[in-house]
Amino acid sequence: MSKFPFPVDPVMTAVVVAYSNKLLIADEVLPRVPVGKKEFKYFKHTLEEGFTVPNTLVGRKSKPNQVEFSATEETSSCADHGLDDPIPQDDIEEAPANYNPLNRAAEGLMDLILLDREVRTAGLVFDATKYHANNKVVLAGADQFNDFVASDPIEVIMDSLDSMIMRANVAVFGRAVFSKLIRHPKVLKAVHGNSGDAGIATRRQIAELFELEDVLVGEAFLNTAKKGETAALSRVWGKHAALIYRDRMADTFGNRMTFGFTAQRGSRIAGSTPDKNIGLRGGQLVRVGETVKELITADRLGYFIQNAVA
Repeated sequence: MSKFPFPVDPVMTAVVVAYSNKLLIADEVLPRVPVGKKEFKYFKHTLEEGFTVPNTLVGRKSKPNQVEFSATEETSSCADHGLDDPIPQDDIEEAPANYNPLNRAAEGLMDLILLDREVRTAGLVFDATKYHANNKVVLAGADQFNDFVASDPIEVIMDSLDSMIMRANVAVFGRAVFSKLIRHPKVLKAVHGNSGDAGIATRRQIAELFELEDVLVGEAFLNTAKKGETAALSRVWGKHAALIYRDRMADTFGNRMTFGFTAQRGSRIAGSTPDKNIGLRGGQLVRVGETVKELITADRLGYFIQNAVA
């Protein structure tokens, strides 16, 4: 007997586990870390200890000095995120060959759930209050990257990287910011060695220019209109940029530090159950979901560039 009141279908679950929207970057920005239960504990490390040099001199018969690395134990909990889609029995029976409306519904639901996760992640990573006071800057006027004459994005990004205790290895840009950055004359001059009056820079060239492991660009759109109104699409990642130190090996209780991660309890789930109230002949109610929590765990390992473009 299943331990879940809602029946989980292993085939449908395999579909949603394998499914990914290539335009979304949340899993790259805040990688998933498995946790055993919904409520979990994790360490917030004290960065200063790693940069404070103790007396290492040892006498011929004396004991070496002892040091202790401490961390603050924090508690959080994962939240369930799921959606239902009612599929009429007629749709199931009249589906064309090689088309499974239940699996297709599961993919569509997963797409929306992941878009919601993208919105949550962007809201967290592009929130100035989540960064240390010394690790953020607000650009305005001639300093914004869209001013191709007066602004200097190389100086802004390099100064930000150099000010960090642990230099970032990943840059996160909203598409509006990245599109201006890769056409900026100073950037083109640096990567192409020309006058900078034409062309674009690639992600790889931007990564090499700033000595980064990865350059992530938020492409997703979100419809902000209320139900029934004309669609109003806006960029999920907005007009900002973030420089973060990401360690994919970090977990909830290890000594490795990372800017943030996503705690995940178990795997994604998907299944269907009969529902007599769908249409005249009933149907199947498809349900998909996952249990996660996005966290910023080291605010000193990120630098926020707010309003990078106008």
